[in-house]
Amino acid sequence: MKISTLGSHSALDVSEGAKNEGYRTVVVAQRGREKTYLGTYKTRKRGDAEVGVVDEVILVDKFSQIIERQRELEGSIFVPNRSFAVYVGYERIERDFRIPVFGNKYLLRAEERDAPKNQYYLMEKAGIRSPRKFRTPEDIDKLAIVKVNEAQRSYERAFFLAGNYDEYRETGERMIASGKIKREDLEKAAIEEYIVGAHFNFNFFYSPVHEELELLGIDTRRQTNIDGYLRMPADEQLELLKKQKPSTIEVGHIACTLRESLLEQVFELGEKFVHACQKEYKDGIIGPFALQGAMLEEGKEEFACFDISMRMPGSPGTRFTPYSGYLHRKSISFGRRIAIEVKEAERKNAIDRITT
Repeated sequence: MKISTLGSHSALDVSEGAKNEGYRTVVVAQRGREKTYLGTYKTRKRGDAEVGVVDEVILVDKFSQIIERQRELEGSIFVPNRSFAVYVGYERIERDFRIPVFGNKYLLRAEERDAPKNQYYLMEKAGIRSPRKFRTPEDIDKLAIVKVNEAQRSYERAFFLAGNYDEYRETGERMIASGKIKREDLEKAAIEEYIVGAHFNFNFFYSPVHEELELLGIDTRRQTNIDGYLRMPADEQLELLKKQKPSTIEVGHIACTLRESLLEQVFELGEKFVHACQKEYKDGIIGPFALQGAMLEEGKEEFACFDISMRMPGSPGTRFTPYSGYLHRKSISFGRRIAIEVKEAERKNAIDRITT
């Protein structure tokens, strides 16, 4: 058995975890973006030791060609990530991808806000608090965040803020004129109440083998160029805003922790989401997922969820938070936790319980 993945987003985390559990690794890399996997992190001998984590590399001209190269992935379990969903597409993943996928591949599209039974639907069914939604731009009556896809990179969102309809229209038209977004994307953008609070991503792992929910780590995001704005005095921010608007493109993560007395609430939210997925989707949630949002203080601390991801997280630093160690008595990455689940499922002849 091998463990394979797409060469982007979290491939090194998946590969390192698989190697630590004794599996050979396969990475499907795109030409022009392959040096990471064919260079520094390719497995090789260094003296008496083996270094690197990528055993095999399958080179394609475009990530979407993975569908035509599936025979080279036979004998592996494939770990999906956000890049897999974006570059291959949900229809082809669900209809044409025949390699066993770790997790529920039919839940990947639920991240999209315009999909049936999407993350908003699941949050509602789970009873998880989320920001108030504005049905139309004219309904904006308080500070709102508009989540619209970028024109050039449709998988990235060009968020902007608006306190009323006039601000929405002014900012939206300016972004269309600059080529940042497309009008048709703005018309179907999600508009939500802007939540003020401390941001956290709660990264969970649900084990079908043990029927147990685990919190493996917590992180928050580094985003460009908003992080730069936040480090400026207010008067300099206002001056820069005349020339350049802030953006929230994710470029990294920071591992962080949560006050211990709030952990019970976090587990309750995760368990509610697991139960909602089990009720609404065949096979439910399998393996990694994350609740992303902010902790508010309104008499007592409460979490409001902005987004949910239902696949491998892109934040390998979560192993450096203490939560996996509290359970496993050692820090475990998501890549390694997946490999452990695969190994236990193999031993119990239960691979069909962890793959789709």
